[in-house]
Amino acid sequence: MRCVIARFPFELTKSGVLEAMKGVKPEPVTGAFVTIGRRDYPPKQVGAVITRQDRRDFGADEVLRAMTRLGFTCGTRPTVAPSAAYDPVRQASALLGAPPAA
Repeated sequence: MRCVIARFPFELTKSGVLEAMKGVKPEPVTGAFVTIGRRDYPPKQVGAVITRQDRRDFGADEVLRAMTRLGFTCGTRPTVAPSAAYDPVRQASALLGAPPAA
């Protein structure tokens, strides 16, 4: 399949991507991901491996679009924000029977 990543055309196949990513250790995924085999990879890492370009030259959305068209599972992990309702001091006060803070 012909894809354009960072304004350069690439002829990508699913088997070619699988072969290129074989033996590549995935970096930690914090947001978007591409599932290749049984591993989740950040899209920028996948793009850098399959295109041999610098990660600053392309966007994650370009890689996600290409990998989706090739049939790979792509998605986004929700970011876990610290809960505003959880306050350890208030929780400790409540457990000790103190009146709730205003």
